[in-house]
Amino acid sequence: MAKDYDLVVLGGGTGGYVAAIRASQLGMQVAIVEDRDLGGTCLHRGCIPSKALLRSAEVYKQTKEASDFGVETTDATLNFTKVQERKNNIVETLHKGVQGLMKKGKIDVFEGFGRILGPSIFSPMPGTISIEYANGDENTMIVPKNVLIATGSKPKSLPGLVIDETYVMSSDEALNMEQLPESIMIVGGGVIGIEWASMLADFGVEVTVIEYLDTILPTEDEAIAKEAEKLLKKKGITFVKGAKVLADTLVKEDGVSIDAELEGKQETFTADKILVSVGREANTTNIGIENTDIIVDNGFIQTNQNFQTKESHIYAIGDVIGGKQLAHVASHEGKVAVEHMNNQNPLSIDYDNVPSCIYSNPEVASVGLTEKQANDKGFETKIGRFPFKAIGKALVQGDSDGFVKIIADKSTEDILGIHMIGPHVTDMISEAGLAKVLDATPWEISHSIHPHPTLSEVMAEAALAVEGIQIHG
Repeated sequence: MAKDYDLVVLGGGTGGYVAAIRASQLGMQVAIVEDRDLGGTCLHRGCIPSKALLRSAEVYKQTKEASDFGVETTDATLNFTKVQERKNNIVETLHKGVQGLMKKGKIDVFEGFGRILGPSIFSPMPGTISIEYANGDENTMIVPKNVLIATGSKPKSLPGLVIDETYVMSSDEALNMEQLPESIMIVGGGVIGIEWASMLADFGVEVTVIEYLDTILPTEDEAIAKEAEKLLKKKGITFVKGAKVLADTLVKEDGVSIDAELEGKQETFTADKILVSVGREANTTNIGIENTDIIVDNGFIQTNQNFQTKESHIYAIGDVIGGKQLAHVASHEGKVAVEHMNNQNPLSIDYDNVPSCIYSNPEVASVGLTEKQANDKGFETKIGRFPFKAIGKALVQGDSDGFVKIIADKSTEDILGIHMIGPHVTDMISEAGLAKVLDATPWEISHSIHPHPTLSEVMAEAALAVEGIQIHG
């Protein structure tokens, strides 16, 4: 006999399990089908483990620079085995926490691969879930009133550049390195590539970033991307931009070499390993979409603003629908979808109000439009920009590179975008996010009293700078 549920969530990543918890709070009987580990990519192969490694890299770098603070130490030594142990312990602690949340919410978890079936003896509509088990046990059938597809994404590679887990890695394999290479090429200068470049450089690895475009961090404001490149070069990172990697030239022998086409010429680059970081693709293979009327475009499931697919009882959220591929976006999408199932009339998500963070050193954070996007949309803008070098707490911290940039609409005074690079900006971006949600103006930010000495004072000064009346600059 197949068991009935109000909601079955395919995928137990951040978006999936948050949606399941919200559904449980609303009184739904819920199941999650997950073929790997609860917490998904974010917890096990993305956000959390990579940030744990970044933190170790930051501490290692700070320890080597301790004498700048009057703290004399012997030579700092990196024990990468302990670095990995710490990362794994953090992941395991959070994994147990998610498992506990499932028990608290009385959410059933099926550890197998879920596939959507078409109309059957169980249901006249597509949506019955067949669960396949890696150990060969007989499939389980569960029948939901609603389905939420939250299967996430996986790293992409370049055609012909095969991930072999030894010489050529994606971020998944890199997270489990037992020892650091002496040198590495990173193909791709987007968010993930830059985080890894920063981390490995702070660990003492020789890093070369090869980027197809003429800029790194192409989704960020141009001024932020330029500042990031300048500061990352100070770490010793080499950037090769406007370069097309030629996969068929890859040679693996005592390290790797590969050619890239650069300004009409072919150049050879060598390193111990290659990390491929060229984006992610949706996990839609074999999950049964072909048994439904769901529309897939360019690899991503299409939904409406409530995250319903063409099959109104089947919803989809997170990386599998494209858009902003961020864990906090998937979580919010999941809550909206579940509340819509329950006729709660949730607010639609305004993606211009979603903060984005890059956890490199220096950190980068942003919300809203870049200056170019604002100009392209026809806004007449005014800009405020203020450096961390003029902020006392930044000097106290010994980390004063970077700035905050505020873009405002000249006619309405509304904030269009806020962009930050510098110390702890990923923790400060929420103030900017709230300002965007509330349609705040720079005047309102500047009249919110920011405590002294704090890094947050840079926000007030940048807001004043929009009118050219900053105090300390």
